[in-house]
This record gives sequence, structure tokens and C-alpha cells, in this order.
Amino acid sequence: YIALNRGKQSLVLDLKQEADRAILRDLLADADIFIHNVRAEAIERLGFDYDSVRALAPDIIYAHCVGFGSGGPYAGLQAYDDVIQAASGTTTLLPRADGDERPRYLPSLIADKVAGLHAAYAVMAAVVHRLRTGQGQHVEVPMFEAFSSFMLKEHLGGNTFDPPVGPPCYGRQVDPDRQPFPTRDGYVSIVPYRLDHFTKVIALMGDEAFARGERFATLEGLIAGQADLYTRIAELTAGFATDELVALMHANAIPAMPVRDMADMAQEPHLEASCGANTPPRARWSRCANRRAFPPGTPPIRHPPRCWASMTGITEKARRALPQPNRQLRKPRDRDRRAAPRQAERELPNRYSLPRKGSCARSGRAQPA
Repeated sequence: YIALNRGKQSLVLDLKQEADRAILRDLLADADIFIHNVRAEAIERLGFDYDSVRALAPDIIYAHCVGFGSGGPYAGLQAYDDVIQAASGTTTLLPRADGDERPRYLPSLIADKVAGLHAAYAVMAAVVHRLRTGQGQHVEVPMFEAFSSFMLKEHLGGNTFDPPVGPPCYGRQVDPDRQPFPTRDGYVSIVPYRLDHFTKVIALMGDEAFARGERFATLEGLIAGQADLYTRIAELTAGFATDELVALMHANAIPAMPVRDMADMAQEPHLEASCGANTPPRARWSRCANRRAFPPGTPPIRHPPRCWASMTGITEKARRALPQPNRQLRKPRDRDRRAAPRQAERELPNRYSLPRKGSCARSGRAQPA
């Protein structure tokens, strides 16, 4: 939650309550973009389907993130990352790579994140369209279609053609031998992407005789012998320390990096240097991802907007209805009561304060922060 919502301002509304629906309608009246992932029937019952929102703001960009596209038989079904990985064929990739026939999920919320990126790209395209034409539009972002397209870029394989010319999947990606190589003190990733790099890597590690073998003298021989080449590389890397091997590969223009444990990423040296040594480790990821997207001089995203009203397009009427800091919109549970003092200490000063009169115009349109 922190990683995905850092730097954002939040407002909790219960859209089953008319008072809260009125607040959202006020917000939408001069908003640029409305993005949600509520299923179509539910959002229509609440009164915030596209036609209803367009009546409030004719030029709004209405982005609807759905599980399955409205034009197919799965329309309206619930979808989560696991469901989409299964439906898209992704759960059959690991069995192809390691021989274990059980379908398995990739251990990442990859479908969720890919769908979110597609939504961001779609909204940006809609913004460009509105800047050129003055028109808003309804943008549907279906998670299943977006993720299937993402995965099938390489894994449609031979099924790209009709009739098929080979098996599905990109052979390099499901090759069981294409894995990190063992070293004396860990593992290393070496990518001999060009075919002639296979023999170059083997020669660099001391086995020039194997590298110069007659069967590897042609491209056809290199392709046919990849399994043996991977096996020999793994045998040779075991005699090197990881850092020694990475330095050797870098000195000879071979892509290589040590295998990092996920538990060590908070101390990853490149990220520490690139994203700021003074930034708390667990805040570096969002800072790295976001700092490249904005021009120099942009206020740090950890700071609240200087003109809260103009940044969100919130109306003064709706602004008065906002909860004060630490005010619960639901009945607090015991753990909420215990956490309240700590939460109060973390609240930013004047988090919900309106700008002083004349400090900025109330508008949802591209006001400076």
C-alpha cells in the first residue's frame, strides 16, 4: 500500500451513503480524470457510470479498469492476479522451464502491475486526445486482455501463424538450462545473448579447447549445442568467486550481474547511489521510479501539494465535508484506538488546510503544485 500510494492525498467515501455520493459528484464536476475498478453493474447502481459522470463533466476522461473486456463472454466476472495468470496461460510457463508439471503462479503481482501500467498509458493517451480536441472519452482497460497481450508478445511463438509453424512459447525463456550459474560463493547471471558469446564466455573462463570445438564453428552448430554450452558454463563458473566473475564479464562486454537475494535489496549499492544515500531504504523504490518521470525542480513527492484544492479539483463545498485528521469514517476497532496516538504523530501539519485566499485558483485543471 505504501509503495503504490506514496505521495497521494486520500479521501474515504462510502458511496452507499447519499451524503458521500454528493461529495464525489462535487469532485467530479471539475475533475480531469476519473479512474476506478468497480464492476459495471455496481458502479451504475451507485450512479457513477460513464453517462452519469459525463453529465457532470462532459470532457472528463473516464477510465474503467475491469477484469475482462465488455465484449466477451467473461465480461462482468471478478478478477484478481491469480485468476488472470491462470486464464492467460502464464501458470504453464514454469512447468515448461523446470519439468514440474504442476501449473504455478509467477511469484509476483505481475498481472496487477501490468494492467495498472496499461491503464496509465491509456489515460495519458486520452489526455493527449483531449488536449488536441477538447473531448473526453470512456477508456476501458481489461486486465485479461492487457496481460494476455503482454505475455503473448513472445510466447505466442509458432502459433503466430495459421497454420502454426512451431510450438508456443519463446524457446530461450523456457529453456531449463537458461538459469543463474553457480559460483564458489553464490550465483551469477551471465547472458551470452549473441551466439558467439557462448564460446567467448567459455574461453574467458579457461576452456579454450572446448570453445573452439568443431561442432561450434557454425551458427547451426551453436544453436544445436546450446544445452551443452550452458552445461559447460555452469561447470566453469563454479570455480570462480561471484565478484571475480562479474568483473571478468564486464571487462569483456558480456552482460552479467550477481544474483541478489530479495532480502538484500534494501542495501543494493547501485540503487543506494542512484536514488540517494540519505533516502530511507524502503522509500528508495518509489523515489527511483518517480524521480525519472518529472523534470528537474519538481517538488519531492513526499511533500503534500502546496495547493491541495487545485491539485485535486475539489470544491469548497466538498472540502468542508472532508474528515479532519484521525477522524474515523467507520466505527473504530480496538486496534484502531491503540494506533490513534501513533497515527497522530505521523500526520503532516495542515494536511487538509485550504490555501489562503488568493494563493491559488480553485480548479481541477493543471494548476502548479
